[in-house]
Amino acid sequence: MEYSEWAPFYAEIAREFGFPFEREERSAALLERLLPSSALVDPRGRLARRLAGRDAVVVGLAPRAGPPPIWRLSAPGPPPAIVAADGAAATCLDAGIVPTVIATDLDGPVAAEVGANRRGSLVVVHAHGDNATAVEEWVPQLPGELVGSWAGPPRGPLIDVGGFTDGDRAVYLAEASGARSILLWGFDFRATEESDPAARRRKLSKLAWAERLIRVLASAGRSRIETWRKDGSRVPYGDERTVESTR
Repeated sequence: MEYSEWAPFYAEIAREFGFPFEREERSAALLERLLPSSALVDPRGRLARRLAGRDAVVVGLAPRAGPPPIWRLSAPGPPPAIVAADGAAATCLDAGIVPTVIATDLDGPVAAEVGANRRGSLVVVHAHGDNATAVEEWVPQLPGELVGSWAGPPRGPLIDVGGFTDGDRAVYLAEASGARSILLWGFDFRATEESDPAARRRKLSKLAWAERLIRVLASAGRSRIETWRKDGSRVPYGDERTVESTR
């Protein structure tokens, strides 16, 4: 999705959640300063070299989803690319799976992402108005290949291909990088482990946006997007009669 198409969605999100754009800009400027020189060169191209033409499994962190059973994917050709959404990187590593790409705003188990980055995962660090402290703490500790992203128009080395939460942003990254197909594992837009009622409502509102945004991409994007269910079946994303929880 081009930024001109994405911008109206984010403007609506920012109004709903009260995100001041000035804070987004400050966090983005900080990320840009902290990124190593290698991260400033051709970010879109480096992502495409990992994902273009490949089947991508985007791994979310739905409660009790566990790691994706990639051994079930026995199609000929190269193995699928694994795109982990933030904390799902730890789930993958626990199962011996090193993600190809990790999309993170650094609010999950970041130490696992550092380990995956050291082992070859490309980490896409997303800066937003609420995570400047985490950006300052963790970006200098990431030893491997990085790409920076933020919530505004592409600026310098920072990209914005769409997406709001780590999960749907991972899907947008895979689509923008030319993935042939996208298989969603560990996505549940109606389940959250937040115990505080206010935090739970906010989290569910964000998940509702994630569900909507992936549906937009499924209807208008270039990549085929499917949900991978625990029984092994694969159904087109957005088919409300057949998609079920991956918990």
